[in-house]
Amino acid sequence: MPKYVIEREIPKVGEWTAERLKEASKTSCDTIVELGPDIQWHHSFVTADKLYCVYEAANKEIIRKHSRISGIPLNRISEVIHVLSPESAND
Repeated sequence: MPKYVIEREIPKVGEWTAERLKEASKTSCDTIVELGPDIQWHHSFVTADKLYCVYEAANKEIIRKHSRISGIPLNRISEVIHVLSPESAND
């Protein structure tokens, strides 16, 4: 499945409590179970006002559907073309 980086603008998300972040994670996971095997959430990076989420999904539309059902905002979906890491320098 293609991999995507999803940008979500959520004012002051970096100030959320651990409990609030846990609730958001549970909402996302529950929605993924509902949508089936064509979408997987790997992890998210929390910044001051945005979440950057890494997903694998059959297509962008299922990611949009996840956002609509879960109520979690979606501002941009970018397909990952290549992954670079320090190991890439040695390949």
